[in-house]
Amino acid sequence: MFFKYAIPFVLSLVIFSFSGFNPLNCADHGTTKTCSAPESISLSDCTWNGIELKGKVQFVESFPDLKIQVVESFPDLKVKLVTAFPDDCGEWQVVESFPDFKVQIVESFADIKVQYVEAFPGMQ
Repeated sequence: MFFKYAIPFVLSLVIFSFSGFNPLNCADHGTTKTCSAPESISLSDCTWNGIELKGKVQFVESFPDLKIQVVESFPDLKVKLVTAFPDDCGEWQVVESFPDFKVQIVESFADIKVQYVEAFPGMQ
């Protein structure tokens, strides 16, 4: 009974590894190999999954680059809405066209949690 399931499982692992399938984002840096979860927020460069969390943002109802949940406490990112020069982490300028990224506000299953602030935007 064990071999009935073990052999196909091992075979599928071999096929996936040779085809380049990688469930994690792994990179080889010479002698070290680093891996991270596919969807992650980076404190060091203020990004989520490669999207910089600053700049011009468009709020959409479908096909977003990022799903956010607006919270009052314990956010992943503090956002300050600005009218010009959204150059720092957490500074967003709302636009109707040519955004840097698109955002959808959701109540659950958000990619990140956001709190709107008047001062000191950025990561926690």
